[in-house]
Amino acid sequence: MELITALFSAFGLSASAGLNAYIPLLIIGVLDHYTDWIILQEPWDTLSNPWVLIVLGILLIIEMLADKIPVVNHLNDAIQTIVRPIAGAIAFAAAANVITDVHPVLALIVGLLVAGGVHTAKAGIVRPTVTATTGGAGNVPISVAEDVTATGISILSLLLPMVIGTLLIVGAVFLLWWWWRKVTQESHPGQGT
Repeated sequence: MELITALFSAFGLSASAGLNAYIPLLIIGVLDHYTDWIILQEPWDTLSNPWVLIVLGILLIIEMLADKIPVVNHLNDAIQTIVRPIAGAIAFAAAANVITDVHPVLALIVGLLVAGGVHTAKAGIVRPTVTATTGGAGNVPISVAEDVTATGISILSLLLPMVIGTLLIVGAVFLLWWWWRKVTQESHPGQGT
């Protein structure tokens, strides 16, 4: 059971890094530094170093501000195309290594793919659609919602990993159903409407 909860935590943290790179890393570091809820193994315990926590806090503030400014948010998303998957890889590996002995390279790859996938959906589909349909007016509320969601997922991933695991599975099934339906409709126009 511990393996499953650790993996659900890892998946949830890496998914939230796809929305905001620094929130899950900061939460992991703060919880390791100030509580016994999570005890990071080497080399991931570096996240709880006070200097690293300060840097993560500063980077979080910069990203949150940059993501709320209409023109800057597109540049921020371009930069975050590299940062968010790396943060997701670190978050997955750190969380998975707390209880399990998942090979670090495998953990890094899975975290990279999960965070990269979430970031791609955010920056490549959601944000351009919101910008186009609202003339940019919807970007700030969406950005705030992403930050709140990333924080909630990160905290729930550590405190209630089974809830996050269930939500991730339901979300993945929904996305697969939506994708399958879209592909089916494109290959057979006029049917199924």
